[in-house]
Amino acid sequence: MLESIDPALFWQLPLLFFSGILAGVLNVLAGGGSLLTLPLLIFMGLPGSIANGTNRVAIFCQNLFAIRGFSRQGYFPTSIALVCTPPALMGSWLGASMAITMDDLLFKRVLGVIMIGVLIFTIIDPVKKMGRDPVRFGIRRKMVLCVSFFFVGIYGGFVQAGVGFLIIAALLVHGLDLVRISAVKVFVVFVYTAIALGVFVFHGQVNYVLGIGLAAGNSIGGILGPRLAVAKGHDWIRTVVNGAVLVFALKLLLFP
Repeated sequence: MLESIDPALFWQLPLLFFSGILAGVLNVLAGGGSLLTLPLLIFMGLPGSIANGTNRVAIFCQNLFAIRGFSRQGYFPTSIALVCTPPALMGSWLGASMAITMDDLLFKRVLGVIMIGVLIFTIIDPVKKMGRDPVRFGIRRKMVLCVSFFFVGIYGGFVQAGVGFLIIAALLVHGLDLVRISAVKVFVVFVYTAIALGVFVFHGQVNYVLGIGLAAGNSIGGILGPRLAVAKGHDWIRTVVNGAVLVFALKLLLFP
């Protein structure tokens, strides 16, 4: 039995597990965890499209646990999440379909520019300027969110890496604090990942053994992330986001 197991798995699975924990926490608090795990999967010999699909297994499991964590601690803005999710679902199917054949270099360049915009927004901190009063989402705001999250879904379905920064940008401009943004983010990503993962599974673009190993680590990160978010609050998350955005934006722009 042991003779049929690939010896490489004995170092690949532990490495994926511990990397998944870090990526899971980073994904819940800010974004960019897939910029760690995707290259790692490719380094282990997976073609880009299969690495992309395999990574979705971990993202799906991670956000399932993160949703539960935010809900149990009372930091889940259901009404906003339900507005953002349907357009993201439609976009994710389109993006995942594109990802099967399209090169993602242009997307990475655009994402790098957007991430610099996110960095500017978090430094300005519109939440602080608005006094952190409850945000009222009228018809106009909801329409803007629908359009924004359709394009978020396209990007997330296409490549996933860094989609958290797009969601932060889409919600931060409305004055939502970063703890609640994190809660909305994990719900939206969880739902559209189910659609995107289905596309990759249908096309046979998933390595289940490596995906489960990575998912185990990401799931632990999904448990730890909400606890850190609620305990540390908006200002601490803002610091994490700023650091992650700066590093990953430079990486995407200079070393795509």
